[in-house]
Amino acid sequence: MKYTTLPQSDIKVSKICLGTMTWGNQNTQDEAFAQLDFAVENGINFIDTAELYPVPATAETQGRTSTIIGNWLNERKHRDQLVLATKIAGPGDYTAHISTDGFSPDAIRLAVDKSLKRLQTDYIDLYQLHWPERHTNRFGIRDYQHRPDDPWTDNFHEVLNTLDEILRSGKIRKIGLSNETSWGTMRYLEESKTHGLPRMSTIQNSYSLLNRTFEGDLAEISVREKIGLLAYSPLAFGVLSGKYVNNTADDNSRLKLFPRFARYSSDQSTEATKRYMAIAEKFGISLSHLALAFVNTRPFVTSNIVGATNLEQLKENIYSIYVNLSDELLNGIAEVHSLIPNPAP
Repeated sequence: MKYTTLPQSDIKVSKICLGTMTWGNQNTQDEAFAQLDFAVENGINFIDTAELYPVPATAETQGRTSTIIGNWLNERKHRDQLVLATKIAGPGDYTAHISTDGFSPDAIRLAVDKSLKRLQTDYIDLYQLHWPERHTNRFGIRDYQHRPDDPWTDNFHEVLNTLDEILRSGKIRKIGLSNETSWGTMRYLEESKTHGLPRMSTIQNSYSLLNRTFEGDLAEISVREKIGLLAYSPLAFGVLSGKYVNNTADDNSRLKLFPRFARYSSDQSTEATKRYMAIAEKFGISLSHLALAFVNTRPFVTSNIVGATNLEQLKENIYSIYVNLSDELLNGIAEVHSLIPNPAP
């Protein structure tokens, strides 16, 4: 395994992070335990979850993923060897069963305490805001459309002040963003600098061969401001494994169970996937390894969040850390990207 550190800290994390959003829905607790054991045995020390999980979000399943992780931590007794990240859910119709108070001080404090209880730990290494409170383009929406009726008011200072209080209590160690834009990221950094408040360490956004929109301007912010990307969906919901193009996906695959998650399934995405698959075949590697190794090499990526529903998938995903991509292969990727840029924003 390769390791780096969370920016603005001495917290060492594996370059591959274990994602968990299927646990408690697609995966049982026993299957999750097996994944956790295998990941740790192979050098992973970084685990990412959220109070929302598992996905799809429902009132009946909400919190199961964190509870499973907490049960595993309680059994294995090596919490101090791991870096644990979780998130507070942003407001929305599909999260009203969690909270209707957004990122108010009381909502953040309560969310932290509930996560600590489910995870059976007394501290969280990285606490993230899952998505902005304000209306903006996220989750597959390509362009920003301003909404004059947006009830949100600027509360960056209040959010950071609340997180500062919780950081000082020792319940969390570092803070981060998720599904955030360039403007939101810079506003948080500006507020931190101007008022001496805690600084965001990471940003967890979608990043893959099918969605490189992060490179538009967030990549420059990431490098220059030292706020590392935690790349999620690097295999684009499994599309970049090639199993949907090849019609080899099993019945428990994500897009067969939840076809409404069509973010990475457009005609353009399918065509780009076929072209990337041809490159992988030419160079004798799997499409999964090509896709993940590409993300692993990006200079703004702190960690690459991989998920799996079985151990074979997890093994292949973790072993991508040992794959080296030649200049010729990277040139092939660049050619496809220039022809079909970001088909799944």
